[in-house]
Amino acid sequence: MLTKRELKYYSSLNKVKYRKIEQKFIVEGIKLADEAVSSNFDCEVIIVSDSFAKIHSEKLDHYKHSTIVQIIPDNEFSAIADTQTPQGILAIMEMPLQRYVDETREGTIVALENISDPGNVGTIIRTCDWFGIKDIIISSNSVDIYNPKVIRSTMGSLFHINIHVSENIYATFKALQKNGKSVICTDMNGESIYGFSKNKSSILVFSNEAKGPTEELLEITDATITIPKFGKAESLNVATAAGVIISEFTKPV
Repeated sequence: MLTKRELKYYSSLNKVKYRKIEQKFIVEGIKLADEAVSSNFDCEVIIVSDSFAKIHSEKLDHYKHSTIVQIIPDNEFSAIADTQTPQGILAIMEMPLQRYVDETREGTIVALENISDPGNVGTIIRTCDWFGIKDIIISSNSVDIYNPKVIRSTMGSLFHINIHVSENIYATFKALQKNGKSVICTDMNGESIYGFSKNKSSILVFSNEAKGPTEELLEITDATITIPKFGKAESLNVATAAGVIISEFTKPV
């Protein structure tokens, strides 16, 4: 059982302010809890509802080998859960130490500049995982990567990729450029991705959904690319555009 104080404490982690203070976050749902516990992230506790415990006793026995498990009444679980129809299981995870990009490693890097929609960020992380992208750089003014909606959208990919949250993403880009990386900005106005000369040391930058790339980014960009339009749609969702471009950049030559 959890005390009222503990319930309030864990519930507070649904807010970014308290996640940053405590350096912890919530992972909700069976699949995500499995991914979290089996990852190299540290798990503080698994919390499950009475209903879940009655149905999944074998799974709880498995969790108990690696972490603490707390069983609480359904109504108390709902007070912590972020979803409207919770599955009855969540994990309290500790944020890892700040991760950095290996400047000497070859391979495409994806970067997100001021992306505000959690679904877009989560989907892009998941897409990167699918195409084997190892590193993602995210500007600190983008949505928090430990936002519950981001985590759900990643479908577990959050635990598979090295994600660096940069306080000054432009300084990060400049440091990578000194090591031979090319900063490739994606925008409505740019060279077609299908004719663009790609290399293995590219940083693909996707920017804010409404405003596009900042002037500060454009000033240091080595090239600007776009997806040619053949129909009448006004624009592409940034996560959709990222999927198309990442696929093009990672396909075998």
